[in-house]
Amino acid sequence: MDRMAEGAVVPELDMREPPAGSDRRAFMMRSAMAVSIGALTGCKPKDVSNIPAQAPGAKGAAAPPLDPKLDVVKRSKGPVMTTVEEFYKVGPGPSSSHTIGPMRITYDFYQRCTKLPADQLAQATALKVNLFGSLSATGKGHGTERAALAGLIGNEPATVDPAFLDGLAANPNQTFTVKLGGKDIPVSLKDIIYDAPKGDFHHPNTMTCKLLAGDKVLLEQEYYSVGGGFIEWKGYTPPKKNPPKYPYERISEVIAHCKRDNLNLAQFAMANEMAITGHSEAEVNAFLDKILGAMDATVKTGLAAPTSVLPGPIKLKTKAHDVYVSAQNQEGAARKAIALVSAYALAGSEENARGHLVITAPTGGSAGVLPAVIYSLGPAGAKMSKEKLREALLAGAIIGYLCKHNATLSAAEGGCQAEIGVASAMGAAGIAQAYGDPPQVAANAAEGALEHHLGMTCDPVAGFVQVPCIERCAFGAVKAWTGYLIATNEVPVNRRVDFDSTVDAMALTAKEMNSKYKETSEGGLAVSVTLC
Repeated sequence: MDRMAEGAVVPELDMREPPAGSDRRAFMMRSAMAVSIGALTGCKPKDVSNIPAQAPGAKGAAAPPLDPKLDVVKRSKGPVMTTVEEFYKVGPGPSSSHTIGPMRITYDFYQRCTKLPADQLAQATALKVNLFGSLSATGKGHGTERAALAGLIGNEPATVDPAFLDGLAANPNQTFTVKLGGKDIPVSLKDIIYDAPKGDFHHPNTMTCKLLAGDKVLLEQEYYSVGGGFIEWKGYTPPKKNPPKYPYERISEVIAHCKRDNLNLAQFAMANEMAITGHSEAEVNAFLDKILGAMDATVKTGLAAPTSVLPGPIKLKTKAHDVYVSAQNQEGAARKAIALVSAYALAGSEENARGHLVITAPTGGSAGVLPAVIYSLGPAGAKMSKEKLREALLAGAIIGYLCKHNATLSAAEGGCQAEIGVASAMGAAGIAQAYGDPPQVAANAAEGALEHHLGMTCDPVAGFVQVPCIERCAFGAVKAWTGYLIATNEVPVNRRVDFDSTVDAMALTAKEMNSKYKETSEGGLAVSVTLC
């Protein structure tokens, strides 16, 4: 008999720190038992958004909570309004939050500067960018300063030449000229300043941009790179959008809409895309085709690249090409399939580590996962039609939107579970959609993939998106297929853990995760691996 039908009482979670002198292990066991009972009975904590993090500043404490005024926090209330053009972004690796976001930020600031009155621009002498929090802690390993400088001189992520960024790395002493009105302002990497890595910031990825006239500030703006290449700023007002055709905040609502109107996930997503943006189906498909083309190019380029050493102090050798060649000779369909999917993911992730153009799906750090899944569904694998591949992207986007809406996509906020975990879940749902499975199966596949990434930390060695990030993309892509295969070989209604509960668990885990494991390179592999 269903325990819920019996009116089972589920104990409330005790989120307080253990009393001084108490048995901490027993305290944690009680909390774990409460979570387990909740999972087994189908119940969950009433509202994880109200559960406080550990006290900021305490030893081993979680990071301070996000500023509730941030739009990324406000959007956790009300219907999901994200669209594919916002979600799938093309830009340089290795991190959507540390390269694409900062480049978008400095480009935005550059555009603001061009609109100042001529008399103010005539006084301008310098441009300065200060990086804080995680951007400061691991920005050097991500090439944040190069991305920020590129945006400042007028480059956008989707169109910047990766060779330009490589040139900055090879010759960091270059000086460029930014033309503002009739004034030429010299800028260089020295104008991108790594400031305080720790402090009371509104978001872990905070930066400020200033236009100066000597010591006088002509224009200053505080910005936040909130994950997945999304940006905000102090005083940010989100653009107005049309209401969705099918309002939803949870996958349970999505499934209810689909059952009522006999829709699959892709049809549901397309209806909302058209309603919110005002675009036609052909326009949405044209954008999806661009993303499919970019994903295909990323994998093919990574596979074709000869074995080499990636930039940075780790001296990590690439392996996508070698794994791909070896996979051709694998005996057994299963071994070959797993090896090929892994090679595709390694290819995309190594391109990301090189700082070449990748696709946020949902982030740069996870840029190998969904392209590998899509590639394995396409001509090189299951030979699905382009229409099916578009549908896979749409279904995956729904999963990504829900994770962004109810938890986070930022490793600086939630660890690697928010990047690889979400990407794997998106891939699992995308596979289900491509094979024509119903929304409940897609949701179960996504749940399985995300569940088995819960608690994954972000601990990049030396601050570079290489170890463990590159191989994690391969494991995430394989887990997407695993999640799908399990979901299609079970009775859907028998699954005891639903996707919504798993997203809640990710949000709660993100709040309680020690700040050392959130893209700071202060814990885990980042401190246990010794570079020689």
